[in-house]
Order: sequence, then C-alpha cells, then structure tokens
Amino acid sequence: MLISDPLITRPKLTTATVIHTALSDLAPHANSPADIWRLLTERYVVDLDTVAMVLPPARPEPVWLNPRS
Repeated sequence: MLISDPLITRPKLTTATVIHTALSDLAPHANSPADIWRLLTERYVVDLDTVAMVLPPARPEPVWLNPRS
C-alpha cells in the first residue's frame, strides 16, 4: 500500500511521450505488468487514461470448452 507523504511532491506525467519514457525506465525493475503499474503510481502522479493508451491492452487467456462426448 502506498504511504504518501503530503510534504513530498511527485512529478506529474500527463503526456504520452513522457509516460512512455517513464515506462521504459521502469520496465527493467518490474516483474509483471502489475509491478509496472505499482512502480509508476508510487513514483509519479499520472493520467491513467494516457497510461492505458500507452500500455498494450491486457488480453485474457482464452478458456477452452471441454469437448462433448
């Protein structure tokens, strides 16, 4: 859980190019897409809609039906 200190300001990232640069800097430190989101929101104030446009969409794994016998 993020423990934010109101006295410490985080940089604001609002444009796609700046967010893309921050994501490329954070990617080596993350083990999963969830880690990327966590690191990004812990270190920066971001426009989540812009981040969603920059990151590739998460596609669910298909669930295959059992064949009828």
